[in-house]
Amino acid sequence: MDKIIGLGNALVDVLAIMEDDKILTEMQLQKGSMTLIDENKFLKISEYFSGMDTQLANGGSAGNAIRGLACLGAETGFIGKVGNDFYGDFFRNSLLEHGTEANLLLSTALSSGVASTFISSDGERTFGTYLGAASTLKAEDLSLEMFKGYTYLFIEGYLVQDHDMILRAIELAKEAGLQVCLDMASYNIVEENLEFFSLLINKYVDIVFANEEEAKAFTGKEPERALEEIAKMCSIAIVKVGARGSLIRKGTEMVQVQAAPVEKVLDTTGAGDYFAAGFLYGLTCGYSLEKCGIIGSLLSKGVIQVVGTELPAAQWEIIKEEIKMC
Repeated sequence: MDKIIGLGNALVDVLAIMEDDKILTEMQLQKGSMTLIDENKFLKISEYFSGMDTQLANGGSAGNAIRGLACLGAETGFIGKVGNDFYGDFFRNSLLEHGTEANLLLSTALSSGVASTFISSDGERTFGTYLGAASTLKAEDLSLEMFKGYTYLFIEGYLVQDHDMILRAIELAKEAGLQVCLDMASYNIVEENLEFFSLLINKYVDIVFANEEEAKAFTGKEPERALEEIAKMCSIAIVKVGARGSLIRKGTEMVQVQAAPVEKVLDTTGAGDYFAAGFLYGLTCGYSLEKCGIIGSLLSKGVIQVVGTELPAAQWEIIKEEIKMC
């Protein structure tokens, strides 16, 4: 089976369910977005969370996708940077527990990154992300050896703001013979880095994952037209359209996969990341585009029915059986 390595912000998610969205207004966080925050705002949020029930889980877009892949049995690795602290140890141990090779660099100056995750009553999630040590992952930290032995590199779009580091990672990955997969991550990140996203996708990226908001931010078009435009730039384009499922295109082949039915959405955290995990797992198994999309849908269905991005072992066994049957 092909091996997949993720490159992303090594973050620990601290998740809290809210009765209303008042705190989002107070903290100047736009609902449904990912906003980078400084240490002062992080400390204010931490104080707010201290009076609530919270959960911890490894986070970050690439981290979530790699965990999903590992739980399905894929061979995985992860490149990131953490601090020498509780959250850094938590992140590393979680990777190793899932059998993922942990290529984690250590910062002695900054604490580990934390994504404060606000879960609204409708299941929508909003991130106030303190990057900390994760933000100090630089181009010079990367080496060719990190990428050897893998077939795919999965990059989260949140890293795109560091142009030099992303270009270095992609150049090393291509030198090692990897295919590059990019998740656009968030519509506001796309809007702020539009020209650079265009360069990456046209010149380097093989597989693009986007939701309909990100696809529109990139192309200015609605999902079907956006898919067509992105697919002209890369090998495989995927546009996720929420409850309507996903649109997938490779060359002239286009398929639409329906979303797996869900009775109640508890938390959308990680839905896109787990879709990517399922889709890439299907590719490593040599499945059709349609089956890859169906597996992505199954993983998304599972993760939006729990708070956070950790599925119990029994749920993974059910998903594996469903994959065999689809």
